[in-house]
Amino acid sequence: MENIPEHLRVKNIVNSLADTKQKVGGKVKKIFDNKHDADQDNLVNNIEYGELVDEAEYPSGFDDENSTHRNTKTPNSYIPSRFEFLYSIFPCLNMSKRYQIAFLSSLGFLISFGIRCNMGVAVVVMVHNQTKKDKHGNITVIPAEFDWGPATIAALDSSFFWGYLVTQVPGGYLAAKFPANKVFGFALVTSSFLNCLLPSAAKINVGLAMFVRVLQGLVEGVTYPACHGIWRHWAPPLERSRLATISFTGSYAGAVLGMPISGIMTERISWESSFYFYGVVGMIWFSFWFFNSYERPATCPTISEKERIFIEESIGESSSLASKMWVKPPWKSFFTSKAVWAIIVANFCRSWSFYLLIIDQAEYFKEALGYNLGSVGFAAALPHLTMSLIVPVGGQIADYLRKNHLSTTIVRKIMNCGGFGMEAVFLLVVAYAQNPVVAIAFLTIAVGFSGFAISGFNVNHLDIAPRYASILMGISNGCGTLAGMLCPIVVESLTTKGTKEEWSRVFLIASLIHFAGVIFYGIFASGEKQSWADPKEDEENDWKMAEDISKSYGAISETNFVENPFFNSER
Repeated sequence: MENIPEHLRVKNIVNSLADTKQKVGGKVKKIFDNKHDADQDNLVNNIEYGELVDEAEYPSGFDDENSTHRNTKTPNSYIPSRFEFLYSIFPCLNMSKRYQIAFLSSLGFLISFGIRCNMGVAVVVMVHNQTKKDKHGNITVIPAEFDWGPATIAALDSSFFWGYLVTQVPGGYLAAKFPANKVFGFALVTSSFLNCLLPSAAKINVGLAMFVRVLQGLVEGVTYPACHGIWRHWAPPLERSRLATISFTGSYAGAVLGMPISGIMTERISWESSFYFYGVVGMIWFSFWFFNSYERPATCPTISEKERIFIEESIGESSSLASKMWVKPPWKSFFTSKAVWAIIVANFCRSWSFYLLIIDQAEYFKEALGYNLGSVGFAAALPHLTMSLIVPVGGQIADYLRKNHLSTTIVRKIMNCGGFGMEAVFLLVVAYAQNPVVAIAFLTIAVGFSGFAISGFNVNHLDIAPRYASILMGISNGCGTLAGMLCPIVVESLTTKGTKEEWSRVFLIASLIHFAGVIFYGIFASGEKQSWADPKEDEENDWKMAEDISKSYGAISETNFVENPFFNSER
Protein backbone atom coordinates (compact mmCIF):
# COMPACT_ATOMS: atom_id res chain seq x y z
CA MET A 1 0.00 0.00 0.00
CA GLU A 2 2.88 2.34 0.74
CA ASN A 3 4.19 1.99 -2.85
CA ILE A 4 0.87 2.88 -4.49
CA PRO A 5 1.04 6.32 -6.14
CA GLU A 6 -1.15 9.02 -4.68
CA HIS A 7 -3.31 9.44 -7.80
CA LEU A 8 -4.13 5.71 -7.79
CA ARG A 9 -5.21 5.87 -4.18
CA VAL A 10 -7.58 8.70 -5.00
CA LYS A 11 -8.90 6.72 -7.95
CA ASN A 12 -9.57 3.70 -5.73
CA ILE A 13 -11.49 5.86 -3.26
CA VAL A 14 -13.59 7.33 -6.07
CA ASN A 15 -14.34 3.84 -7.43
CA SER A 16 -15.38 2.68 -3.98
CA LEU A 17 -17.74 5.60 -3.61
CA ALA A 18 -19.19 4.91 -7.05
CA ASP A 19 -19.77 1.28 -6.07
CA THR A 20 -21.50 2.45 -2.89
CA LYS A 21 -23.66 4.71 -4.96
CA GLN A 22 -24.84 1.86 -7.18
CA LYS A 23 -25.51 -0.64 -4.41
CA VAL A 24 -26.92 1.53 -1.64
CA GLY A 25 -28.20 4.60 -3.42
CA GLY A 26 -29.91 2.68 -6.19
CA LYS A 27 -31.96 0.68 -3.72
CA VAL A 28 -32.96 3.75 -1.72
CA LYS A 29 -33.95 5.68 -4.79
CA LYS A 30 -36.20 2.87 -6.09
CA ILE A 31 -38.31 3.19 -2.98
CA PHE A 32 -39.26 6.73 -3.89
CA ASP A 33 -39.38 6.50 -7.69
CA ASN A 34 -42.83 6.25 -9.25
CA LYS A 35 -41.64 4.95 -12.58
CA HIS A 36 -38.49 3.82 -14.36
CA ASP A 37 -36.85 6.59 -16.31
CA ALA A 38 -35.18 4.67 -19.12
CA ASP A 39 -35.58 7.57 -21.51
CA GLN A 40 -33.85 10.16 -19.32
CA ASP A 41 -30.29 9.40 -20.39
CA ASN A 42 -31.26 9.38 -24.08
CA LEU A 43 -32.18 13.05 -23.88
CA VAL A 44 -28.71 14.40 -23.18
CA ASN A 45 -27.10 12.02 -25.66
CA ASN A 46 -29.40 12.76 -28.60
CA ILE A 47 -30.21 16.50 -28.56
CA GLU A 48 -28.68 19.89 -28.16
CA TYR A 49 -30.51 22.69 -26.45
CA GLY A 50 -30.08 26.36 -25.58
CA GLU A 51 -30.43 28.21 -22.33
CA LEU A 52 -33.34 30.62 -22.13
CA VAL A 53 -31.77 34.09 -22.09
CA ASP A 54 -33.20 36.61 -19.66
CA GLU A 55 -35.94 38.55 -21.47
CA ALA A 56 -35.24 41.62 -19.34
CA GLU A 57 -31.81 41.90 -20.96
CA TYR A 58 -33.10 41.34 -24.51
CA PRO A 59 -36.72 42.55 -24.46
CA SER A 60 -36.94 42.80 -28.25
CA GLY A 61 -36.04 39.17 -28.77
CA PHE A 62 -33.04 37.69 -30.54
CA ASP A 63 -31.45 38.80 -33.76
CA ASP A 64 -28.13 38.33 -35.51
CA GLU A 65 -26.47 40.91 -33.26
CA ASN A 66 -27.37 39.54 -29.86
CA SER A 67 -27.78 35.86 -30.71
CA THR A 68 -24.09 35.42 -29.94
CA HIS A 69 -24.94 35.87 -26.28
CA ARG A 70 -26.96 32.70 -26.35
CA ASN A 71 -25.35 29.95 -24.29
CA THR A 72 -25.73 26.80 -26.38
CA LYS A 73 -25.10 23.60 -24.46
CA THR A 74 -24.03 20.26 -25.81
CA PRO A 75 -23.88 16.83 -24.15
CA ASN A 76 -20.18 17.39 -23.49
CA SER A 77 -20.81 20.61 -21.59
CA TYR A 78 -22.40 18.81 -18.65
CA ILE A 79 -20.10 18.52 -15.61
CA PRO A 80 -21.28 16.08 -12.90
CA SER A 81 -21.26 17.14 -9.27
CA ARG A 82 -18.29 16.00 -7.22
CA PHE A 83 -20.75 14.94 -4.53
CA GLU A 84 -23.12 13.12 -6.84
CA PHE A 85 -22.87 9.90 -4.81
CA LEU A 86 -24.45 11.71 -1.83
CA TYR A 87 -27.63 12.36 -3.81
CA SER A 88 -28.26 8.65 -4.15
CA ILE A 89 -27.38 7.75 -0.57
CA PHE A 90 -29.50 10.60 0.78
CA PRO A 91 -32.41 11.03 -1.69
CA CYS A 92 -33.76 14.13 0.08
CA LEU A 93 -30.68 16.05 -1.11
CA ASN A 94 -31.57 15.25 -4.71
CA MET A 95 -35.27 16.15 -4.62
CA SER A 96 -36.55 17.79 -7.79
CA LYS A 97 -36.59 21.57 -7.59
CA ARG A 98 -40.35 21.81 -8.06
CA TYR A 99 -40.84 19.54 -5.05
CA GLN A 100 -38.43 21.60 -2.99
CA ILE A 101 -40.61 24.62 -3.76
CA ALA A 102 -43.75 22.63 -2.97
CA PHE A 103 -42.52 21.61 0.47
CA LEU A 104 -41.13 25.06 1.29
CA SER A 105 -44.40 26.73 0.29
CA SER A 106 -46.27 24.13 2.37
CA LEU A 107 -44.15 25.10 5.35
CA GLY A 108 -44.97 28.74 4.66
CA PHE A 109 -48.70 28.00 4.73
CA LEU A 110 -48.19 26.01 7.92
CA ILE A 111 -46.76 29.10 9.61
CA SER A 112 -49.41 31.34 8.07
CA PHE A 113 -52.30 29.29 9.41
CA GLY A 114 -50.60 28.83 12.74
CA ILE A 115 -50.61 32.62 12.97
CA ARG A 116 -54.34 32.64 12.24
CA CYS A 117 -54.96 30.20 15.09
CA ASN A 118 -53.22 32.38 17.67
CA MET A 119 -56.03 34.82 18.37
CA GLY A 120 -58.83 32.24 18.32
CA VAL A 121 -57.07 30.22 21.02
CA ALA A 122 -55.61 33.05 23.09
CA VAL A 123 -58.87 34.97 23.33
CA VAL A 124 -60.36 32.19 25.49
CA VAL A 125 -57.83 32.99 28.22
CA MET A 126 -57.84 36.71 27.52
CA VAL A 127 -61.57 37.21 28.24
CA HIS A 128 -62.42 34.39 30.67
CA ASN A 129 -61.56 34.03 34.35
CA GLN A 130 -58.96 31.32 34.97
CA THR A 131 -58.42 29.09 37.99
CA LYS A 132 -55.03 28.07 39.36
CA LYS A 133 -54.34 25.40 41.98
CA ASP A 134 -51.22 25.67 44.13
CA LYS A 135 -49.26 22.81 45.72
CA HIS A 136 -51.44 22.92 48.83
CA GLY A 137 -54.62 22.43 46.84
CA ASN A 138 -55.82 26.00 47.19
CA ILE A 139 -57.65 27.35 44.17
CA THR A 140 -57.07 30.92 43.06
CA VAL A 141 -59.31 32.70 40.58
CA ILE A 142 -57.39 34.83 38.10
CA PRO A 143 -59.63 37.52 36.61
CA ALA A 144 -59.79 38.00 32.86
CA GLU A 145 -57.26 40.50 31.52
CA PHE A 146 -59.69 41.94 28.95
CA ASP A 147 -63.34 42.85 29.36
CA TRP A 148 -64.44 42.17 25.79
CA GLY A 149 -67.98 41.15 24.96
CA PRO A 150 -69.10 38.70 22.23
CA ALA A 151 -69.53 41.53 19.72
CA THR A 152 -65.98 42.80 20.30
CA ILE A 153 -64.54 39.28 20.01
CA ALA A 154 -66.44 38.69 16.77
CA ALA A 155 -65.15 41.99 15.37
CA LEU A 156 -61.58 41.12 16.39
CA ASP A 157 -61.88 37.68 14.77
CA SER A 158 -63.31 39.16 11.60
CA SER A 159 -60.86 42.06 11.32
CA PHE A 160 -58.21 39.82 9.77
CA PHE A 161 -60.59 39.07 6.92
CA TRP A 162 -61.42 42.71 6.30
CA GLY A 163 -57.88 43.14 5.02
CA TYR A 164 -57.63 39.62 3.61
CA LEU A 165 -60.63 40.21 1.35
CA VAL A 166 -59.31 43.49 -0.06
CA THR A 167 -56.03 42.08 -1.45
CA GLN A 168 -57.31 38.85 -2.99
CA VAL A 169 -57.84 40.11 -6.55
CA PRO A 170 -54.98 42.67 -6.42
CA GLY A 171 -52.79 39.85 -5.08
CA GLY A 172 -53.66 37.70 -8.08
CA TYR A 173 -52.89 40.62 -10.38
CA LEU A 174 -49.52 41.20 -8.68
CA ALA A 175 -48.64 37.50 -8.84
CA ALA A 176 -49.46 37.46 -12.56
CA LYS A 177 -47.39 40.53 -13.37
CA PHE A 178 -44.45 40.16 -10.94
CA PRO A 179 -42.47 37.15 -9.62
CA ALA A 180 -45.03 35.18 -7.63
CA ASN A 181 -42.42 33.60 -5.37
CA LYS A 182 -41.30 37.02 -4.12
CA VAL A 183 -44.88 38.15 -3.56
CA PHE A 184 -45.53 34.99 -1.54
CA GLY A 185 -42.38 35.30 0.58
CA PHE A 186 -42.60 38.98 1.45
CA ALA A 187 -46.27 38.62 2.38
CA LEU A 188 -45.53 35.91 4.94
CA VAL A 189 -42.51 37.59 6.51
CA THR A 190 -44.49 40.82 6.93
CA SER A 191 -47.36 38.95 8.58
CA SER A 192 -44.89 37.24 10.92
CA PHE A 193 -43.44 40.59 11.98
CA LEU A 194 -46.92 41.99 12.64
CA ASN A 195 -47.76 38.94 14.73
CA CYS A 196 -45.03 39.92 17.17
CA LEU A 197 -46.72 43.31 17.59
CA LEU A 198 -50.20 41.97 18.36
CA PRO A 199 -49.84 41.37 22.13
CA SER A 200 -48.66 44.92 22.74
CA ALA A 201 -51.36 46.31 20.48
CA ALA A 202 -54.08 44.39 22.37
CA LYS A 203 -52.87 45.74 25.71
CA ILE A 204 -52.91 49.32 24.45
CA ASN A 205 -56.34 49.26 22.81
CA VAL A 206 -58.62 46.73 21.15
CA GLY A 207 -58.96 49.07 18.18
CA LEU A 208 -55.19 49.01 17.66
CA ALA A 209 -55.24 45.19 17.82
CA MET A 210 -57.93 45.19 15.12
CA PHE A 211 -55.79 47.51 13.01
CA VAL A 212 -52.79 45.14 13.22
CA ARG A 213 -55.08 42.22 12.33
CA VAL A 214 -56.35 44.13 9.30
CA LEU A 215 -52.74 44.72 8.18
CA GLN A 216 -52.02 41.01 8.58
CA GLY A 217 -55.02 40.23 6.42
CA LEU A 218 -53.89 42.70 3.77
CA VAL A 219 -50.47 41.08 3.35
CA GLU A 220 -51.66 37.47 3.68
CA GLY A 221 -54.42 38.05 1.15
CA VAL A 222 -51.89 37.64 -1.64
CA THR A 223 -50.53 34.25 -0.51
CA TYR A 224 -53.02 31.88 -2.16
CA PRO A 225 -53.11 33.76 -5.48
CA ALA A 226 -49.31 33.95 -5.42
CA CYS A 227 -49.08 30.19 -4.86
CA HIS A 228 -51.13 29.60 -8.00
CA GLY A 229 -48.84 32.05 -9.77
CA ILE A 230 -45.89 29.89 -8.73
CA TRP A 231 -47.45 26.68 -10.05
CA ARG A 232 -48.36 28.33 -13.33
CA HIS A 233 -44.64 28.14 -14.16
CA TRP A 234 -43.54 25.11 -12.14
CA ALA A 235 -46.30 22.48 -12.29
CA PRO A 236 -46.49 20.09 -15.27
CA PRO A 237 -50.19 19.56 -16.16
CA LEU A 238 -50.34 15.96 -14.94
CA GLU A 239 -48.70 16.91 -11.63
CA ARG A 240 -50.88 19.93 -10.85
CA SER A 241 -53.03 18.15 -8.27
CA ARG A 242 -50.04 16.60 -6.57
CA LEU A 243 -47.89 19.74 -6.34
CA ALA A 244 -50.73 22.09 -5.44
CA THR A 245 -52.07 19.81 -2.71
CA ILE A 246 -48.59 19.45 -1.20
CA SER A 247 -48.51 23.25 -0.90
CA PHE A 248 -52.04 23.49 0.48
CA THR A 249 -51.42 20.70 2.98
CA GLY A 250 -49.45 23.24 4.98
CA SER A 251 -52.66 25.17 5.59
CA TYR A 252 -54.27 22.25 7.37
CA ALA A 253 -51.06 21.10 9.03
CA GLY A 254 -50.81 24.66 10.33
CA ALA A 255 -54.13 24.18 12.08
CA VAL A 256 -53.01 20.74 13.33
CA LEU A 257 -49.99 22.27 15.04
CA GLY A 258 -51.35 25.77 15.56
CA MET A 259 -54.33 24.83 17.72
CA PRO A 260 -52.52 22.62 20.26
CA ILE A 261 -49.27 24.63 20.25
CA SER A 262 -51.15 27.86 20.82
CA GLY A 263 -53.34 26.16 23.43
CA ILE A 264 -50.46 24.61 25.36
CA MET A 265 -48.31 27.76 25.24
CA THR A 266 -51.27 29.90 26.26
CA GLU A 267 -52.12 27.65 29.21
CA ARG A 268 -48.61 26.89 30.46
CA ILE A 269 -46.62 30.03 29.58
CA SER A 270 -48.78 33.02 28.66
CA TRP A 271 -51.26 34.01 26.02
CA GLU A 272 -48.61 36.28 24.43
CA SER A 273 -46.06 33.49 23.90
CA SER A 274 -47.71 31.88 20.88
CA PHE A 275 -47.75 35.21 19.01
CA TYR A 276 -44.01 35.68 19.51
CA PHE A 277 -43.24 32.06 18.66
CA TYR A 278 -44.94 32.08 15.26
CA GLY A 279 -43.61 35.52 14.45
CA VAL A 280 -39.99 34.45 14.92
CA VAL A 281 -40.47 31.12 13.12
CA GLY A 282 -42.01 32.94 10.14
CA MET A 283 -39.01 35.23 9.80
CA ILE A 284 -36.62 32.27 9.95
CA TRP A 285 -38.64 30.50 7.21
CA PHE A 286 -38.33 33.55 4.97
CA SER A 287 -34.52 33.34 5.00
CA PHE A 288 -34.73 29.83 3.51
CA TRP A 289 -37.45 30.75 1.02
CA PHE A 290 -35.63 33.84 -0.23
CA PHE A 291 -32.51 31.90 -1.24
CA ASN A 292 -34.20 28.73 -2.55
CA SER A 293 -37.24 29.84 -4.58
CA TYR A 294 -37.31 31.22 -8.12
CA GLU A 295 -39.97 32.61 -10.39
CA ARG A 296 -39.64 29.91 -13.07
CA PRO A 297 -37.35 27.05 -14.07
CA ALA A 298 -35.51 29.17 -16.64
CA THR A 299 -34.31 31.58 -13.94
CA CYS A 300 -33.34 28.91 -11.39
CA PRO A 301 -29.56 28.31 -11.25
CA THR A 302 -29.80 25.13 -9.19
CA ILE A 303 -32.31 23.16 -11.26
CA SER A 304 -31.05 20.23 -13.32
CA GLU A 305 -31.23 20.64 -17.09
CA LYS A 306 -33.39 17.55 -17.44
CA GLU A 307 -35.98 18.83 -15.01
CA ARG A 308 -35.98 22.28 -16.60
CA ILE A 309 -36.61 20.87 -20.06
CA PHE A 310 -39.28 18.51 -18.75
CA ILE A 311 -41.22 21.31 -17.03
CA GLU A 312 -40.92 23.72 -19.97
CA GLU A 313 -42.00 21.06 -22.46
CA SER A 314 -44.91 19.91 -20.31
CA ILE A 315 -46.25 23.40 -19.72
CA GLY A 316 -45.36 24.82 -23.12
CA GLU A 317 -46.16 28.53 -22.95
CA SER A 318 -45.33 29.00 -19.29
CA SER A 319 -41.57 29.10 -19.71
CA SER A 320 -41.55 30.75 -23.10
CA LEU A 321 -41.06 34.39 -23.89
CA ALA A 322 -44.74 34.61 -24.71
CA SER A 323 -45.65 34.10 -21.07
CA LYS A 324 -43.55 37.16 -20.20
CA MET A 325 -45.84 39.35 -22.29
CA TRP A 326 -48.51 41.05 -20.19
CA VAL A 327 -51.98 40.35 -21.57
CA LYS A 328 -54.95 42.26 -20.19
CA PRO A 329 -57.17 39.86 -18.22
CA PRO A 330 -60.63 39.23 -19.75
CA TRP A 331 -62.57 40.39 -16.70
CA LYS A 332 -65.98 40.10 -18.31
CA SER A 333 -65.29 36.51 -19.31
CA PHE A 334 -64.26 35.70 -15.74
CA PHE A 335 -67.60 36.76 -14.29
CA THR A 336 -69.76 35.27 -17.05
CA SER A 337 -68.11 31.84 -16.96
CA LYS A 338 -70.09 29.05 -15.28
CA ALA A 339 -66.86 27.18 -14.60
CA VAL A 340 -65.48 30.15 -12.67
CA TRP A 341 -68.67 30.52 -10.64
CA ALA A 342 -68.55 26.82 -9.76
CA ILE A 343 -65.09 27.37 -8.24
CA ILE A 344 -66.25 30.51 -6.44
CA VAL A 345 -69.25 28.79 -4.83
CA ALA A 346 -67.15 25.76 -3.85
CA ASN A 347 -64.53 28.01 -2.25
CA PHE A 348 -67.19 29.81 -0.22
CA CYS A 349 -68.67 26.52 1.03
CA ARG A 350 -65.33 25.03 2.02
CA SER A 351 -64.17 28.26 3.66
CA TRP A 352 -67.27 28.36 5.83
CA SER A 353 -66.56 25.10 7.65
CA PHE A 354 -62.78 25.65 7.59
CA TYR A 355 -62.93 29.02 9.31
CA LEU A 356 -65.65 27.75 11.62
CA LEU A 357 -63.04 25.43 13.11
CA ILE A 358 -60.08 27.79 12.85
CA ILE A 359 -61.86 30.62 14.67
CA ASP A 360 -64.50 28.98 16.85
CA GLN A 361 -63.27 25.47 17.62
CA ALA A 362 -61.86 26.53 21.00
CA GLU A 363 -65.21 28.04 22.01
CA TYR A 364 -67.09 24.97 20.73
CA PHE A 365 -64.90 22.61 22.75
CA LYS A 366 -65.29 24.72 25.88
CA GLU A 367 -69.03 25.50 25.72
CA ALA A 368 -70.59 22.49 23.97
CA LEU A 369 -68.17 19.68 24.89
CA GLY A 370 -66.79 20.97 28.19
CA TYR A 371 -63.12 20.67 27.18
CA ASN A 372 -60.30 23.19 27.42
CA LEU A 373 -58.21 23.14 24.27
CA GLY A 374 -54.95 22.90 26.21
CA SER A 375 -56.18 19.97 28.32
CA VAL A 376 -57.32 17.79 25.41
CA GLY A 377 -54.06 18.43 23.53
CA PHE A 378 -53.81 16.94 20.07
CA ALA A 379 -57.30 15.41 20.23
CA ALA A 380 -58.57 18.86 19.34
CA ALA A 381 -56.33 18.86 16.27
CA LEU A 382 -57.54 15.48 14.98
CA PRO A 383 -59.87 16.98 12.33
CA HIS A 384 -57.07 19.05 10.81
CA LEU A 385 -54.54 16.23 11.19
CA THR A 386 -56.83 13.91 9.24
CA MET A 387 -57.29 16.50 6.52
CA SER A 388 -53.53 17.10 6.32
CA LEU A 389 -53.09 13.40 5.54
CA ILE A 390 -56.01 13.20 3.11
CA VAL A 391 -55.17 16.27 0.99
CA PRO A 392 -51.92 14.94 -0.58
CA VAL A 393 -53.50 11.48 -0.98
CA GLY A 394 -56.37 13.11 -2.85
CA GLY A 395 -53.89 14.85 -5.12
CA GLN A 396 -52.21 11.54 -5.96
CA ILE A 397 -55.58 9.91 -6.70
CA ALA A 398 -56.73 12.81 -8.88
CA ASP A 399 -53.56 12.79 -11.00
CA TYR A 400 -53.70 9.01 -11.32
CA LEU A 401 -57.29 9.11 -12.58
CA ARG A 402 -56.45 11.88 -15.05
CA LYS A 403 -53.47 9.97 -16.44
CA ASN A 404 -55.15 6.63 -16.84
CA HIS A 405 -58.91 6.73 -16.89
CA LEU A 406 -61.06 9.87 -16.76
CA SER A 407 -61.29 13.39 -18.14
CA THR A 408 -60.20 16.32 -16.02
CA THR A 409 -63.80 17.53 -15.68
CA ILE A 410 -65.03 14.20 -14.33
CA VAL A 411 -62.10 13.90 -11.93
CA ARG A 412 -62.61 17.39 -10.50
CA LYS A 413 -66.33 16.74 -9.96
CA ILE A 414 -65.75 13.35 -8.33
CA MET A 415 -63.17 14.71 -5.92
CA ASN A 416 -65.09 17.88 -5.07
CA CYS A 417 -68.65 16.59 -4.86
CA GLY A 418 -67.62 13.38 -3.15
CA GLY A 419 -65.64 15.26 -0.52
CA PHE A 420 -68.31 17.91 0.06
CA GLY A 421 -71.15 15.40 0.12
CA MET A 422 -69.60 13.17 2.76
CA GLU A 423 -68.57 16.17 4.83
CA ALA A 424 -72.15 17.48 4.79
CA VAL A 425 -73.52 14.11 5.95
CA PHE A 426 -71.11 13.81 8.88
CA LEU A 427 -71.60 17.44 9.93
CA LEU A 428 -75.28 16.56 10.37
CA VAL A 429 -74.22 13.80 12.75
CA VAL A 430 -72.02 16.27 14.66
CA ALA A 431 -74.93 18.69 14.96
CA TYR A 432 -77.08 16.19 16.82
CA ALA A 433 -74.46 14.04 18.59
CA GLN A 434 -75.09 13.74 22.34
CA ASN A 435 -71.72 12.29 23.30
CA PRO A 436 -68.57 14.47 23.12
CA VAL A 437 -66.45 11.55 21.92
CA VAL A 438 -68.93 10.83 19.12
CA ALA A 439 -69.00 14.53 18.16
CA ILE A 440 -65.19 14.72 17.92
CA ALA A 441 -65.01 11.44 15.98
CA PHE A 442 -67.54 12.44 13.34
CA LEU A 443 -66.15 15.96 13.11
CA THR A 444 -62.79 14.37 12.33
CA ILE A 445 -64.33 12.16 9.62
CA ALA A 446 -66.24 15.10 8.12
CA VAL A 447 -63.17 17.31 7.85
CA GLY A 448 -61.14 14.37 6.53
CA PHE A 449 -63.51 13.85 3.61
CA SER A 450 -63.34 17.53 2.73
CA GLY A 451 -59.63 16.98 2.04
CA PHE A 452 -60.54 15.22 -1.21
CA ALA A 453 -62.33 18.38 -2.40
CA ILE A 454 -59.04 20.28 -2.46
CA SER A 455 -58.11 18.24 -5.56
CA GLY A 456 -61.35 19.51 -7.07
CA PHE A 457 -62.10 23.22 -6.84
CA ASN A 458 -58.77 24.37 -5.38
CA VAL A 459 -56.73 23.13 -8.35
CA ASN A 460 -59.41 23.84 -10.95
CA HIS A 461 -58.11 27.36 -11.71
CA LEU A 462 -55.00 25.89 -13.33
CA ASP A 463 -57.19 23.69 -15.55
CA ILE A 464 -59.54 26.26 -17.00
CA ALA A 465 -57.10 29.19 -17.39
CA PRO A 466 -53.42 28.60 -16.49
CA ARG A 467 -52.40 32.10 -17.59
CA TYR A 468 -54.92 33.73 -15.24
CA ALA A 469 -54.83 31.14 -12.45
CA SER A 470 -53.51 33.55 -9.83
CA ILE A 471 -56.18 36.14 -10.64
CA LEU A 472 -58.96 33.53 -10.58
CA MET A 473 -57.65 32.25 -7.28
CA GLY A 474 -57.81 35.79 -5.95
CA ILE A 475 -61.42 36.12 -7.06
CA SER A 476 -62.59 32.77 -5.69
CA ASN A 477 -60.59 33.03 -2.48
CA GLY A 478 -61.93 36.54 -2.01
CA CYS A 479 -65.46 35.16 -2.05
CA GLY A 480 -64.30 32.40 0.27
CA THR A 481 -63.01 35.11 2.59
CA LEU A 482 -66.54 36.46 2.85
CA ALA A 483 -67.33 33.19 4.58
CA GLY A 484 -64.49 33.85 7.00
CA MET A 485 -65.97 37.27 7.76
CA LEU A 486 -69.59 36.16 8.05
CA CYS A 487 -69.03 32.89 9.88
CA PRO A 488 -67.83 34.29 13.27
CA ILE A 489 -70.58 36.90 13.22
CA VAL A 490 -73.25 34.26 12.57
CA VAL A 491 -71.75 31.94 15.19
CA GLU A 492 -71.65 34.67 17.85
CA SER A 493 -75.27 35.61 17.12
CA LEU A 494 -76.40 31.99 17.39
CA THR A 495 -74.40 31.10 20.52
CA THR A 496 -75.18 33.96 22.88
CA LYS A 497 -75.74 31.51 25.76
CA GLY A 498 -73.18 28.92 24.67
CA THR A 499 -75.55 25.97 24.94
CA LYS A 500 -75.20 22.69 23.11
CA GLU A 501 -78.45 23.30 21.22
CA GLU A 502 -77.13 26.59 19.88
CA TRP A 503 -73.97 24.90 18.60
CA SER A 504 -76.14 22.24 16.92
CA ARG A 505 -77.69 24.95 14.76
CA VAL A 506 -74.21 26.18 13.84
CA PHE A 507 -73.20 22.78 12.43
CA LEU A 508 -76.59 22.24 10.76
CA ILE A 509 -76.06 25.45 8.76
CA ALA A 510 -72.54 24.31 7.80
CA SER A 511 -73.94 20.99 6.54
CA LEU A 512 -76.63 22.65 4.41
CA ILE A 513 -74.07 25.03 2.88
CA HIS A 514 -71.99 22.03 1.76
CA PHE A 515 -74.99 20.25 0.25
CA ALA A 516 -75.62 23.40 -1.82
CA GLY A 517 -71.99 23.36 -2.94
CA VAL A 518 -72.29 19.76 -4.13
CA ILE A 519 -75.24 20.60 -6.36
CA PHE A 520 -73.80 23.78 -7.87
CA TYR A 521 -70.32 22.42 -8.58
CA GLY A 522 -71.68 19.16 -9.96
CA ILE A 523 -73.75 21.03 -12.54
CA PHE A 524 -71.48 23.88 -13.66
CA ALA A 525 -67.85 22.86 -13.07
CA SER A 526 -65.42 22.16 -15.91
CA GLY A 527 -61.87 20.88 -16.16
CA GLU A 528 -61.25 22.01 -19.73
CA LYS A 529 -59.29 25.09 -20.76
CA GLN A 530 -61.79 27.85 -21.52
CA SER A 531 -61.96 29.67 -24.84
CA TRP A 532 -61.18 33.01 -23.21
CA ALA A 533 -58.06 31.64 -21.50
CA ASP A 534 -55.86 32.42 -24.53
CA PRO A 535 -54.99 35.89 -25.89
CA LYS A 536 -57.45 37.61 -28.19
CA GLU A 537 -57.05 37.73 -31.97
CA ASP A 538 -55.67 41.28 -31.94
CA GLU A 539 -52.80 40.03 -29.78
CA GLU A 540 -52.18 36.94 -31.88
CA ASN A 541 -49.31 38.36 -33.93
CA ASP A 542 -47.26 39.30 -30.87
CA TRP A 543 -48.12 35.94 -29.31
CA LYS A 544 -46.95 33.97 -32.34
CA MET A 545 -43.76 36.01 -32.68
CA ALA A 546 -42.84 35.34 -29.05
CA GLU A 547 -43.67 31.66 -29.45
CA ASP A 548 -41.35 31.44 -32.45
CA ILE A 549 -38.57 32.96 -30.38
CA SER A 550 -39.15 30.55 -27.53
CA LYS A 551 -39.12 27.55 -29.88
CA SER A 552 -35.72 28.64 -31.16
CA TYR A 553 -34.13 29.59 -27.89
CA GLY A 554 -36.26 28.12 -25.15
CA ALA A 555 -37.47 24.62 -24.45
CA ILE A 556 -37.06 21.81 -26.96
CA SER A 557 -40.20 21.26 -29.01
CA GLU A 558 -40.16 17.49 -29.12
CA THR A 559 -38.76 15.05 -26.61
CA ASN A 560 -39.68 11.67 -25.27
CA PHE A 561 -38.25 12.56 -21.89
CA VAL A 562 -40.20 11.53 -18.80
CA GLU A 563 -38.90 13.28 -15.67
CA ASN A 564 -38.97 11.49 -12.36
CA PRO A 565 -41.24 13.62 -10.16
CA PHE A 566 -39.18 13.51 -6.98
CA PHE A 567 -35.53 13.15 -7.89
CA ASN A 568 -32.96 14.60 -10.25
CA SER A 569 -30.65 12.22 -12.03
CA GLU A 570 -27.97 14.86 -12.61
CA ARG A 571 -26.58 17.96 -11.02
